[in-house]
Amino acid sequence: MVARQYDIKASKEVENTMHEHKQTGKFKNHQQAIAVGLSKARQKGEKVPNKKGG
Repeated sequence: MVARQYDIKASKEVENTMHEHKQTGKFKNHQQAIAVGLSKARQKGEKVPNKKGG
């Protein structure tokens, strides 16, 4: 059995951000919306993997 990579609350944060992207077009593309959602989850202290980039 594989452990969950993301916390359920973190997944919900990304889901909310994607919904906002679809409704308002606030972000340039869906990848940016996902990145913002993960960033918000990290700020709240949710279980999210570290950033891969520099």
